[in-house]
Amino acid sequence: MPNNTLTAVFFTILCCFSLIAQNDDTKKSEQKVIQETGETKLIAADSISKVRKPIDPLAPSKAAFYSALLPGLGQAYNKKYWKIPIVWGAIGTGIYFYTNNNKEYHRYRDAYKRRLAGFEDDEFYFDGNGNKLTQPRVTTEGLERGQKFYRRNKEISLLVTLGLYALNIIDANVDAHLMQYNVDKNLSLAPHYKIDEFDASTSLGLTLNFKF
Repeated sequence: MPNNTLTAVFFTILCCFSLIAQNDDTKKSEQKVIQETGETKLIAADSISKVRKPIDPLAPSKAAFYSALLPGLGQAYNKKYWKIPIVWGAIGTGIYFYTNNNKEYHRYRDAYKRRLAGFEDDEFYFDGNGNKLTQPRVTTEGLERGQKFYRRNKEISLLVTLGLYALNIIDANVDAHLMQYNVDKNLSLAPHYKIDEFDASTSLGLTLNFKF
C-alpha cells in the first residue's frame, strides 16, 4: 500500500513538471513567433496595458507657428476646430473697430485741415440733402476733439487686436502642451484632510500616488 501511494505521488509530480515545462515551451514558441512576425504583444496580469503615443516636443512650437502664420490654424493643428470661429470672430471684431475709428479720424482730420485753410466746403457744412448751412454742424473745436477721440479709440482697437492675435498664438501653444500632459490615474497628486476621532485634531496634506 505505501508503495502504491509513493508511486501515485511520483507520477503526480512528474505530471506537474510536464505541464510546467509544456507551458514554458508554449510561451517560448509564442515569443519566437512574435519576434519573427515583428508584432508587439503586451501581457498584463490584472489590467490592460495601454500604448501611449510618443510625446512630440515640437508640437507646441508648431502650433504656435501655425497660429502666427494664420490665426486659427494652430487650433486646427490641435484638432480644436470649435475654437476657430471664436478666434476669427475676436480678431475680426478688433479689425472692424480699428477700421471704423480710423475712417472717422480721417473724416474729422480732413475737415479740420480745410477749416484751417479758410475753406467752408467740408462735409459738416452741409445737411443730409446736400444743402449748404450757415453754421457748420460741427465746430472747429469739435473737429479737434473728434480727432483726439477717434485717434485714441483707433490706438486702443489696434492694441486689443494685437493682444487677441497674441492670445491666439498662446492658446494654440498651451493646448498643444496640455494634449501631451500625463493625466494617468496611476500618477496623481491629491490633497487629503483627516480628522482624528480621539483628540478631535485635524491634519491637511498632499498625497502622491504612483502605481507601477
